[in-house]
Amino acid sequence: MKSLSGIILALITIALVIAGGTFYIVDETKQVVITQFGKPIGKPVSEPGLYMKLPFIQQANYFDKRFLAWDGDPNQIPTKDKRFIWVDTYARWRISDPLLFFQRLRDERRAQSRLDDILDGETRNTVAKHRLIELVRTSNPRPKPEYTGGGKEKAVEKLEPIKFGRERLQQEVLENAQKRVADLGIEILDFRFKRINYVEEVRREVYARMISERKRIAEQYRSEGAGQAAKIAGEKERELKIITSQAYRKAQEIRGKADAEAADIYAKVYEKDRNFYDFYRTMESYKRIMDKKTIMLFTTDQEVFKYLEDAHGGR
Repeated sequence: MKSLSGIILALITIALVIAGGTFYIVDETKQVVITQFGKPIGKPVSEPGLYMKLPFIQQANYFDKRFLAWDGDPNQIPTKDKRFIWVDTYARWRISDPLLFFQRLRDERRAQSRLDDILDGETRNTVAKHRLIELVRTSNPRPKPEYTGGGKEKAVEKLEPIKFGRERLQQEVLENAQKRVADLGIEILDFRFKRINYVEEVRREVYARMISERKRIAEQYRSEGAGQAAKIAGEKERELKIITSQAYRKAQEIRGKADAEAADIYAKVYEKDRNFYDFYRTMESYKRIMDKKTIMLFTTDQEVFKYLEDAHGGR
């Protein structure tokens, strides 16, 4: 009885093993290539479901249907204008033909290694054919108006124009790499420059050039400011001189008019009373030629003492 139970258990185990080797499941994320003694047979299975194969003889090889990531190692690459830079890249790819993929590459590890060679090589070729400015910019910016003083603006373009740009260079790498993987059963969906940076020696040089450029721009602004200040100061001095000249002319006109009126008054007074006019002019002359400390010696017959003599009763 015990031997019969053991035989039944053994048969059940064998049946399960055979069933397990006969059926295989394909889910939504996988595709399968069936091999017999290591050689692929039939078409790849990409539709989800439960499938059968010969146990022990045939084997199911699973491959991913989803988009796969490739992350390149940073490489030091010279540009066309002899600038050494670090370029870090990434890409997205998928297995487009699992049968061809299995025949050429077998698994994803070998595919990643092959992509390293292809994408790194095409990146190096593309970078070496273009200037650094083409890698760091995507387009030519529109010229912006620059204030030049006096309420006027002018359009200037300070950045050097580019011909291709980063987007076009990424597309160039993608197109060239796609041609090289066409017979590998894979498709490169996207390629990007993740990061671009100078090597240390070039970075110091660039920083020094940036500092020098900023100093030049600052000096230009200072020079323009000094020019504007000098212009404003000159206009102020000119306006001040105009105002002073006009004020002086006005003062002279007023003074001349006053002198004319005074002379007219003097003439009228002289005509009315000549003796009083002579007396007044003589008194004015006394004020101008004498003060408290003045000592003067004259004879009494001098014209200037005529009224002094009359004031003292003829003495």
